[in-house]
Amino acid sequence: MLYQRSSQLFVEAQQYIPGGVNSPVRAFKAVGGTPIFVKRAKGAYLYDEDGSVLIDYINSWGPMILGHAFEPVINAIKTTAEKGTSFGMPTELETKIAKLAVEMVPNIDKIRFVNSGTEACMSAIRLARGYTKRHKIIKFAGCYHGHSDSFLIQAGSGASTFGVPNSPGITPGTAQDTLLASYNNLEEVAHLFQSNPEQIAAIIVEPVAGNMGCVPPKEGFLQGLKQLCLENGALLIFDEVMTGFRLAKGGVQELYQVDADIVCFGKVIGGGLPVGAFAAREEIMNHLAPLGPVYQAGTLSGNPLAMAAGYEMLQYLNDHPEVFTSLEAKTIYLKNGMQEIFANTNIPFTINQVGSMISIHFHQDPVVDFTTAKNGDNDLFKKFFHGLLERGIYIAPSAYETWFLTDALTYDDLDQTLQAIKEVSLIM
Repeated sequence: MLYQRSSQLFVEAQQYIPGGVNSPVRAFKAVGGTPIFVKRAKGAYLYDEDGSVLIDYINSWGPMILGHAFEPVINAIKTTAEKGTSFGMPTELETKIAKLAVEMVPNIDKIRFVNSGTEACMSAIRLARGYTKRHKIIKFAGCYHGHSDSFLIQAGSGASTFGVPNSPGITPGTAQDTLLASYNNLEEVAHLFQSNPEQIAAIIVEPVAGNMGCVPPKEGFLQGLKQLCLENGALLIFDEVMTGFRLAKGGVQELYQVDADIVCFGKVIGGGLPVGAFAAREEIMNHLAPLGPVYQAGTLSGNPLAMAAGYEMLQYLNDHPEVFTSLEAKTIYLKNGMQEIFANTNIPFTINQVGSMISIHFHQDPVVDFTTAKNGDNDLFKKFFHGLLERGIYIAPSAYETWFLTDALTYDDLDQTLQAIKEVSLIM
């Protein structure tokens, strides 16, 4: 399939935007070819600049749980925009969505809204350091928490796609304060605590990883992290930018029955508009300015358009918990179908799935961390990606990204997807 219009737009974009894109993974570097320029989207479908219709499995990297251009969200944005798009002053809407979020998520008392998941994670780390009066943090190889300096140490997702997990521009001092462990490996975490006594402020983790493909936590892993934090006076931070309000109303804390000390949100909480948030118990959140000494601010934080969109999204999910059951059922249907297809081939594969997050790794061994995720055959993935794209299926253009399903997908869409996968498997 020729994407003539997208190719023309990409050539023009490269003249004015570094690499022609405003986020690196969009550039198709990992899979080759020209990125697809989207014109509009509705429900489960993307409509690109070349007139193609694509079934969407990234859904703006997660937030479109109920489909693109979900009517209650769009109406809320329109109504709010007519009143003004930004004030830099408090609004009642901020309190309404804060109250709703606190009611939906276990173990949080207060929440602070910011402008992105990156900002949420960055602020959570600063808060943890201010609260504990310690400097070091533990993160996991392959987990991506945004592009703040502290986190671009063996990051997953786009950083891995480009083979530059340690980005230039990160100072040695920053790198020294970030300790690295393997995901799903409690022994390494315990060793880091032993080697850095009373120096570690927090562990930050994607409780279900999504930036090395979908990688679930092993049984007891999250509980073990919580116990190590309790024993060593550190805080446990769940980066639920992807998983929050997607895997359950209360996110991973609810799903796995583990209480984090600070939780970061993004994507879903804005209904598709730029937004992030971090939340915790009152005694931790009260360390934030203006109550406490830890400074965090933002002119557009609590932007009325994002708050209006997010409130409609969260209210719908709160009122319709069956969405999570429906989403998981559709994802399991897709998973079972893929397993049946690839089991009848000589292609090595592993499929990981939690709720409505799923990914296929072209390697026969279990994928449990960044090292095993990197064992996947990227040449096979390239053929898989482009084969699906030619058949009207759009998945993430990187083997290091989870797929996100939307409840707007029908079983006919899923069957069409599986038929495309079957056809592609014959030519891989």
